[in-house]
Amino acid sequence: MTTARRDYTATLLSDGRVLMVGGSGDTSAELYDPETGKFSPTGSTAEARLGQTATRLSDGRVLIAGGDDNSRNSLASAELYDPATGKFSPTGSMARARDSHTATLLRDGFVLIAGGCLWGPNGCDDTASAELYDPSTGRFSPTGAMATARIFHTATLLSDGRVLIAGGSDDSGTLASAELYDPRTGTFSPTGAMATASWGHTATLVSDGRVLVAGGGDASGIVRGSAELYDPKTATFSPTGSMATGRDDHTATLLSDGRVLVAGGGDGSEAVASAELYDPKTATFSPTDSMATGRDDHTATLLSDGRVLIAGGGGGLPDASAELYQP
Repeated sequence: MTTARRDYTATLLSDGRVLMVGGSGDTSAELYDPETGKFSPTGSTAEARLGQTATRLSDGRVLIAGGDDNSRNSLASAELYDPATGKFSPTGSMARARDSHTATLLRDGFVLIAGGCLWGPNGCDDTASAELYDPSTGRFSPTGAMATARIFHTATLLSDGRVLIAGGSDDSGTLASAELYDPRTGTFSPTGAMATASWGHTATLVSDGRVLVAGGGDASGIVRGSAELYDPKTATFSPTGSMATGRDDHTATLLSDGRVLVAGGGDGSEAVASAELYDPKTATFSPTDSMATGRDDHTATLLSDGRVLIAGGGGGLPDASAELYQP
């Protein structure tokens, strides 16, 4: 990349390019072109951000929301990136400043923003609140709140249109609980809990409609290699095969053939370069080629041709390097 980045966002655009935003301490953004294999700068954001969310809307624009300004000041502002012009423009602000939240594109085109924290003099103030962004008006409006305040959780759109919120942490510690958001009612309701509390895990919708939750850590610094499957039909989590390496702040990418590529992350002492493949048919992980660089807080983006672009992160300082995984 033209700029080293960590804890940033990477978004696949409708034309196959990938938009990189934030994580550098400045307002720069860039585009990766799979046809040339090169990164190039694009328009700048109005504010420096890390820990924000980026959501490709139904019309191809990208909603950038919240984050931290790199000085532990959480942001309520949001911006829209237009691939046609290569520019960012302001849109409505959230009701609450938040970073380390989640953003999920719903079937009706709205975006669900949930959880996160607001940095203040006493640290990070977690929230259970949630908001909806309406692309047609450019405004955020409140929706039902979660039962539990959460940061570093996951949000996964299920096949039936509901959203699974799992794990994360609050003021009491690491969470095993999970909730479901129903867009029809605008409310959250409890669902089965994970066997192991975790944050920094990944949650991936696999082809049969279940959700693979893998890895993560807890407040004591223990990083796990175990994995679970959430079944929307039974509303329960059940164990599945474990990874060879415990990892958190890794990436999990659903490949074109239905397998899941799990790459990098921290093992409790350093960023790792190893990667593994999860096969839903056998419910097992198997080793695959390692990255050239150990990375955590990086991004992994499935390209239109089936390859996976892995970029940034690093073992401490932000990294500018990128790699391609060929399944």
